[in-house]
Amino acid sequence: MTTPIETWVAGYRRAWESNDTDDIRALFTDDAVYRGAPSAAPWTGIEEIIAGWLEHQDPPGSTTFEWTPVATEGDVSVVQCVSGYPEGDKGGTYDNLWVVRLAPDGRAREFTDWYIARPRS
Repeated sequence: MTTPIETWVAGYRRAWESNDTDDIRALFTDDAVYRGAPSAAPWTGIEEIIAGWLEHQDPPGSTTFEWTPVATEGDVSVVQCVSGYPEGDKGGTYDNLWVVRLAPDGRAREFTDWYIARPRS
């Protein structure tokens, strides 16, 4: 049986690859808060999240992604990820921890990405 966070991460990856507004909208509640880094100013509300996402989008097929769930307690899940950008401005590999608070319908109410760039060899 698929867990809510597994379903959500699959949807996130689908949206990451498509940059389709419907795919993005399906991930977040109307009043969600999205933090691209713990201390970053958040994108608040679905329209601001969509606008921010599209402004910072990655071209489809330009990234690699692996993930594993770390912990879930109630509506909060922590996910460990490795994101790769073989080319471009972001070029490199990043270790990520995502903290995701899901609403009862499976959409995220809060999302925070904690990321660290791996040293380039």
